[in-house]
Amino acid sequence: MAVWPHPFSAFDRRISLAGLCRQHAARYTRMDDEEECKMAVVKPFSAVRPVRESAAQVAALPYDVYNREEALEAVKGNPLSFLNIDRAETQFAEEVDMYQDCVYAKAKELLEARMAEGTFIQDETPCYYIYQLTMDGRSQTGIVACSAVDDYLHQVVKKHENTREEKEQDRIRHVDVTNAQTGPIFLAYRSVERLDRLVHGVCLGEPVYDFLSEDGIGHKAWKVAAPGLVKEIEESFSHVPATYIADGHHRAASAVKVGQKRREEHPGYTGEEPFNYFLSVLFPDDQLMIMPYNRVVKDLNGLTEEEFLLRIGESFQVEEMGSIPHGPEKKGSFGMFFQKRWYRLEARPEIQSDDPVKGLDVSLLQDYLLGPVLGIGDPRTDQRIDFIGGIRGLKELERRGKEDIAVAFSLYPTSISELFAVADAGLLMPPKSTWFEPKLRSGLFIHKLEE
Repeated sequence: MAVWPHPFSAFDRRISLAGLCRQHAARYTRMDDEEECKMAVVKPFSAVRPVRESAAQVAALPYDVYNREEALEAVKGNPLSFLNIDRAETQFAEEVDMYQDCVYAKAKELLEARMAEGTFIQDETPCYYIYQLTMDGRSQTGIVACSAVDDYLHQVVKKHENTREEKEQDRIRHVDVTNAQTGPIFLAYRSVERLDRLVHGVCLGEPVYDFLSEDGIGHKAWKVAAPGLVKEIEESFSHVPATYIADGHHRAASAVKVGQKRREEHPGYTGEEPFNYFLSVLFPDDQLMIMPYNRVVKDLNGLTEEEFLLRIGESFQVEEMGSIPHGPEKKGSFGMFFQKRWYRLEARPEIQSDDPVKGLDVSLLQDYLLGPVLGIGDPRTDQRIDFIGGIRGLKELERRGKEDIAVAFSLYPTSISELFAVADAGLLMPPKSTWFEPKLRSGLFIHKLEE
């Protein structure tokens, strides 16, 4: 893909308290008792958003759940789908490189056209928004707001995955050219009773959006504009010590780097400009559901069936389960579909660990089976391994096992407390450790970086 130059990369390396505006730098200085005063900044903003009657047509799954062919198919017959803007290569012939300048220019053109024709409006005053998603009778309700770039740089917004620069480039250009953040970052925080109470009160009112998407997910949203309530929500977040990226690490990193670039372009910035913040939806931890992220491997690394099972037995207890699909019921347990049969694998006590990363089930599988037995050294780059989101179920593992892979593994889902523990320790999870459902929709809330 085309590589966009990084005029902000040097800034990225030398960012320090000296480069922050005074009011923001004060948040990161040490107090007399030697404890750091770091609390989350979560601000209201004037969202660009679709009018009520167009919301269902506009709302689109995140840009990165589609390949190019799937994106093109998804926008057919729906010119209002935000995927037309998020993946503007759908507006060009297949021979046009999806990373050409004209693609990002088209995204900007489409966004401005939708605003001009009245499909999108912009609220006049800074607001919070409440966004509720309901899947299979279970709801999760988050606060749509803007989080601070400085919080990301100083680990108040905590991550649990590394990002890859080549994956950031596309979103960096998209944000910079469109002058807008169009895909919200999915953040989590430890539940706060006061915020729960405030959100519940808002949800008793009339929503600005209420629709069912094609995949059966219910979407409702409320606007919080009353100055007293806005102030109370903002003040409540000022007591939250950390927020956590649940999903959207590359979107977050890209938004922050565009913010850094804008700071270099505006050396007199105050810290209050919109480019100092990024679009977020923040959910309390006790409402979130993480699904497993399963693995399939194309071959047995040269082993026979008997050799493979013997090698697994060195670190796992192996029990054949027959033809009934097996999803693990507890931590340290795995399902395996192999030679049209299901097996239960139990991690032996000697390989289990209290370390926040080494003790994860995804780590146990990688460190004691995928790596040493199947030769998967780096799952980020090895073409012999693939990852299957838990939403697709065990039947998808069976299908792949009968069609194009040698062995499939079902995992017990990583818990939100495990995610927090890894992030709090300043560590990183293995790739593809968590799969969150339902997915936030893009296009319902847009954060403009400059007027």
